Amino acid sequence: MKIAMIGHKRVPSREGGIEIVVGQLAARMVQAGHVVDVYNRKGHHVSGEENDAYLKRGLKEYKGIHIITIPTFQNKKLNAVVYSFLATMRALFGRYDVIHYHAEGACSMLWIPHLFGIRTIATIHGLDWQRSKWGGFATKFLLFGEKVAAKYADEIIVLSKNMQKYFKDTYRRDTVFIPNGVLKPRIHSDRIIKKKWGLEKDSYILFLARIVPEKGLHYLLDAYMDIDTGKRLVIAGGSSHTDNYMKQMEKKAAKDKRILMAGFVQGELLEELYSNAYIYVLPSDVEGMPVSLLEAMSYGNCCLVSDIAENVEVVEMQIRAACFKKSSVPDLKHKLRELLGHKEIVDRYKAGAQNYICGKYNWDDVTYRTLEVYKG
Repeated sequence: MKIAMIGHKRVPSREGGIEIVVGQLAARMVQAGHVVDVYNRKGHHVSGEENDAYLKRGLKEYKGIHIITIPTFQNKKLNAVVYSFLATMRALFGRYDVIHYHAEGACSMLWIPHLFGIRTIATIHGLDWQRSKWGGFATKFLLFGEKVAAKYADEIIVLSKNMQKYFKDTYRRDTVFIPNGVLKPRIHSDRIIKKKWGLEKDSYILFLARIVPEKGLHYLLDAYMDIDTGKRLVIAGGSSHTDNYMKQMEKKAAKDKRILMAGFVQGELLEELYSNAYIYVLPSDVEGMPVSLLEAMSYGNCCLVSDIAENVEVVEMQIRAACFKKSSVPDLKHKLRELLGHKEIVDRYKAGAQNYICGKYNWDDVTYRTLEVYKG
């Protein structure tokens, strides 16, 4: 098959979960003998121009994937609209068997290839219109994209059972549940992070995600700063059109010398941070299916997550990881204290995390199931 993917920012990139998903799927589809074009957006790294060095500019091909770069406005309110429209118009002439749209914003243009009889697939990575960083026009645009997908997509892929129920209840639309995957990583020593920040194995709590309001970092900071512990809190991640929120979090973190704002990380730095954390915390209010949680568990981490449906589905409530009540700083503080004071609980969660998550969430299986959806 000849396949187009539209909706991500850039491949290869770790700017967000969608970029990881598109990169993993596209590479495996190419290995399986298919032709895959990914429609990248031109522009700066979503976490700021200072992170542009992480982008591999000018690539026409990556792991056999054909890269087509679409020019866009840098205005965050217009970026997704212009990109989705231009990418779609370019794809109409690509003679594709399937055009696969990722995320609600990109799906706003899905009706166009549908009118031309091209098979269209939508993956809804999360209810983006609920994310607090958006508002006004952006929220309405994202909700419009969701409605377009529900009405016109030949198939809709969702990443959680909760999302499947949402589409059935809201639009009476059947969807296909295909979760994200994860790779089994090599565990690293603390060599680089010890030299760079003085961090040693099990000496810190890790938050690694985009610095956006829905990830709940403000809850974690409030809870941690009220706990007497020698373990540091490491905040790793960049903003995503959320510079004001980022500044608020930096200002709050500066009040406690135990807190390290590490910025956007990838490569060996990221691998060492995952490999040596005492616990990993994800206090989200909204998720689709958190790639960072899958990754943290793949490194054998004890994880503490909010009890939203998308997190609970991954960790099987309290069986595979610890949970706290969503948005509750007191409950988060209580659970943090419990894990900090009882290493045997942390070790128990760590012992089963990697084999469980890598066995259940496999990229090869995800790719096979996605290709089956393409075939219809």
